[in-house]
Amino acid sequence: MDANQCRELLARRCQPEPVGRWDVRSRLAHFALVNYALPKERLAPHIPEDRFEIAEFDIGGRRLAMMSAVPFLDLDFHFPRLAPFAKFRFAQTNYRVYVNDRRTGEPCVWFFGTTLGSRTVAIPRALWRLPWHFARYRVDCKHNAAVGRYDSFRISANSAWAPAEIELEDTGVAVAGSAGFSSPEEVALVLTHPVAGYFRRTDGQLGHYSIWHERMQLTVAHPLKLWFGLFERLKLLSREEMSRPHSVLLCPEVEFLIHLPPRCPL
Repeated sequence: MDANQCRELLARRCQPEPVGRWDVRSRLAHFALVNYALPKERLAPHIPEDRFEIAEFDIGGRRLAMMSAVPFLDLDFHFPRLAPFAKFRFAQTNYRVYVNDRRTGEPCVWFFGTTLGSRTVAIPRALWRLPWHFARYRVDCKHNAAVGRYDSFRISANSAWAPAEIELEDTGVAVAGSAGFSSPEEVALVLTHPVAGYFRRTDGQLGHYSIWHERMQLTVAHPLKLWFGLFERLKLLSREEMSRPHSVLLCPEVEFLIHLPPRCPL
C-alpha cells in the first residue's frame, strides 16, 4: 500500500464503533509492542497460507516477516452492555504474526495464543475454544507523566505454555518511523492497528475476532531483558535473537473495544 492508502485505511479503522451486546471494553495500561523480524520460512509451518499471506518487509537489505509479543495490563475488563459494574483486572500477553488476508488484501494478525493472569481464562476457553492459557504475572511498571516516559518497565509471566521475562528502558522519544516501513501511517496501520485477528481454536477450527481502539501515542524503548518461552519452544527465535528486537514501542494507556463472541470465518 502507498502512503495515501495506508492513511485512508488507518482513518477508517480509527472511527468509533458501536458497542455490541457481548462486546468487551477495557483500558489497557503498560502496553508494549515487542516486534521481531525473522525469515518467513520459520513461520510458514504455523500459518494457514491458503488463507493468509505472511507479510514481508525490506529490513536491513533482506525480505523478512514480522511477529510480536504484546504484554499489557487490563485495568477494567468488562461487558458494558451486559454487566457494566463487574470489572476485572489482570495482565495479559498476546503472541501474533503480521499477515495479509488473501480475501481482502488488508493487513491483519495471526495469533499463536494468549496468556492471561486470571483463572477466568477457563471461561473463554470453554465457551469459544480460544487458545488462551493461564499465567502468573508480576508487573512492575512506573510511568512518569511529567517527563513522558517510564521510570521502570518490568513484566514477567510464569506459564507452562508461554513464560516470559520483559525489562525495557523507555527513551520517551515519539515513534516517527521504523525499518521496513515507508511512513508513520504504515507503521501504525500494520503494527498497532491490525484490527482483525485470526487463530486456531482448541478444537482445530479457524477462529476470528476483531477489535477497535483509538490511535496510540507511542514511544520508543530499548530492551534490557527479553525472553519469550513460546518463541524459543517453537524454534522461531534463539535467546540471543530475542535480545535484538526489530523495535519496541510503549503506550502508557489506551482503551480497547473487543467485539465478541468470536466467529468462525467463512
